[in-house]
Amino acid sequence: MLAERIGASLATVKRMENGYPGMALQHFARTLHVFGELPKLQTILASANDPLGLALADEALPKRVRAPKHSSESGAL
Repeated sequence: MLAERIGASLATVKRMENGYPGMALQHFARTLHVFGELPKLQTILASANDPLGLALADEALPKRVRAPKHSSESGAL
């Protein structure tokens, strides 16, 4: 019945249930809508709730090109 209500095949619903990583987000959104839980989609997609995603984003930040100057002399006379 769920497959029919979200406009997907039974195989798609089974893949959702099994946690297949290649599922289209639209199927989850439609499922949440059917169950009256669509506002939870915002919680699921909030990047602040995704520690792995935040760590991966930090790794993708540009690296410092030059090393900082470390001099024992201040240059003052």
